[in-house]
Amino acid sequence: MNIKRLSPLGGVSRRARLIAVASTLLTVTALAAPTAMAESSPSARATTAQLAEVGDAVLEADVAGTAWYTDQATGKLVVTADTTVSAAEIATIKKAAGARAGSLEIERTNGKINKLIAGGQAIYAGGGGRCSLGFNVRSGSTYYALTAGHCTNIASAWYTNSTTTASLGTRAGTSFPNNDYGIIRHTTASAADGRVSLYNGSYRDITSAGNATVGQSVQRSGSTTGLRSGRVTGLNATVNYGSGDVVYGMIQTNVCAEPGDSGGAMFAGSVALGLTSGGSGNCSSGGTTFFQPVPEALSAYGVSIF
Repeated sequence: MNIKRLSPLGGVSRRARLIAVASTLLTVTALAAPTAMAESSPSARATTAQLAEVGDAVLEADVAGTAWYTDQATGKLVVTADTTVSAAEIATIKKAAGARAGSLEIERTNGKINKLIAGGQAIYAGGGGRCSLGFNVRSGSTYYALTAGHCTNIASAWYTNSTTTASLGTRAGTSFPNNDYGIIRHTTASAADGRVSLYNGSYRDITSAGNATVGQSVQRSGSTTGLRSGRVTGLNATVNYGSGDVVYGMIQTNVCAEPGDSGGAMFAGSVALGLTSGGSGNCSSGGTTFFQPVPEALSAYGVSIF
């Protein structure tokens, strides 16, 4: 499977307050359920420090189309590799791990991991590109929209319609790679809506932000594929999108997504959890999608859910 960031697409206009998923959900090619190819080893279970060293080694190997996280339950470093990753590159990763190669668990996934662009409710970049708005937030009386950083990197001016005549706001911050979050200051504060579109004519009130947990049931809203459900499969994942675009601390899930869903909202009940970053697969065959944790973005910009 190819791990990609979703690319900007055209999209849907809505009131800025409604959770719009930044249309830059990292593009992802069709992905099948990961097939475990675990490396067994008779050696003792690796310590947390040793697994961190293995993770550093995988990063140093620099193989695009891979993502990895530590599975505390098994004591393994789980590496997900898309279909662009060759057997030789898998061998390179194992070689980099050295004597700790037995601490690796390799999972194959169909498709290519990409960055995606589109969203919960669509937002449009001046000059072209569609993303999805994640969550509307505030600092005092000033209102902002959170979305993916690989979306806000592409433009300063953002709009709520594809003809770019209705202003959403102006970029106030962006962070990608390393992180994948960005913030847009609303042109009209009253347009900010604290809800997320469920794409069935109704909306979900979002009242707080929290940290995801492994096994948790979650939902994602995006302007390309609407509302989708799944569960969290890993935390603190590192994703290598290629060309130096590496992001850290991501939430890994089996929720599907497609280009244009980037920046969109991932939540559980009324709790905001993540912003759509990228992944592999699609919503016909399934996929793996990665999310930027929301609490980190809130802290970075000094804003809160309202």
